[in-house]
Amino acid sequence: MNRILFERNEISHGLATFGGVRAEHVLNVLHGTVGQRLKTGEIDGPVGSGEILAIGGDGSVTVRLEHDGESLPPSVDLILAPPRPRVMKRLLPQLAALGVGRLVLVGAKKVEKDFWGATLLKEEIYRPLLVDGLMQSGTTALPRLSTVRNFQKWLKTDLDAEFSSRRRIVAHPYGAESAPVAETPSAERLLLAVGPEGGWTDEEVALMEERGFVRYSLGPRILRTDTAVIALLARLCL
Repeated sequence: MNRILFERNEISHGLATFGGVRAEHVLNVLHGTVGQRLKTGEIDGPVGSGEILAIGGDGSVTVRLEHDGESLPPSVDLILAPPRPRVMKRLLPQLAALGVGRLVLVGAKKVEKDFWGATLLKEEIYRPLLVDGLMQSGTTALPRLSTVRNFQKWLKTDLDAEFSSRRRIVAHPYGAESAPVAETPSAERLLLAVGPEGGWTDEEVALMEERGFVRYSLGPRILRTDTAVIALLARLCL
């Protein structure tokens, strides 16, 4: 954890008392003591620092917070045909850390159908994973996760209404190995689409190209979805 984050309802009159893994990190990794200052922030809010006021006998920590700085904004929105739940669980913190603003999980043709019944899709399960990623990167903008079961219908009817970005890239092995990202304003958030383990179908790629997506390839090596996503975000957005 490079920044301890708090939900808004955990803060009262500038003070927060917390336990659990955050307190364990402060006490056991940062060797926190009364008077020590920590990097802190509010989820979907400002960043700053906190001074340790007290350490409870139960391992809780009380801090006085001063949050007056702006967190880095998201740099990319991601359309993802999700891998298996256990892989997705490992991927979520990394997506938050790498600056994903919106994450749309789509029912591409080659996505395993039983994914949509996974407990991972419950907010109480996936939200802590995303927060872990934010605390790693020291940022506060929580990714917004949504699901789309009928991907092709959504592309035709709802994509343009939900995403106005003109910078649209679809990861595809048969595409250029460089994307026209640097030629467009950096302030405009990129929209990246990454397919399932078996890849996009030709029909899915054609539909995305009709909606302004440009093909992009990482080269001849065949990568797993989670590896490809991290590599793409690192190359295109960092």
